[in-house]
Amino acid sequence: MEKRVLVVDDHPAMLGLIADALGRTGYTVITAENGRDGLTAAAEKKPDLVILDLSMPLMTGLQVLRALRSKLETELLPVIVLTGKETHADALDSWMGGADRFLTKPCSIAELIETIEDILAAPIHH
Repeated sequence: MEKRVLVVDDHPAMLGLIADALGRTGYTVITAENGRDGLTAAAEKKPDLVILDLSMPLMTGLQVLRALRSKLETELLPVIVLTGKETHADALDSWMGGADRFLTKPCSIAELIETIEDILAAPIHH
């Protein structure tokens, strides 16, 4: 069965790039352009993994991450934070919020896919 990956990023070009690469790799890709839509998509589409930007309108990535971790249905959903913010505080906030991995943009597609595969291959997520 194809794994479903939800990509939440407010930059359409980034969404397109990641969605295209993951689609060619065999993943079913769901996209959302803001945090609120990402949270709704996570609840409705039941992805196997989320790729989440931090800086977004309506809800920040950290707010989305905390909301995912607060719900029984999504508390163990693997989340990769992929962001242009690369301060120590951003990474620490992401880890403390429950992120499984923290990657900074620009990130190679190969590194992103390898990270996804590593997480999804683990017997227990999070």
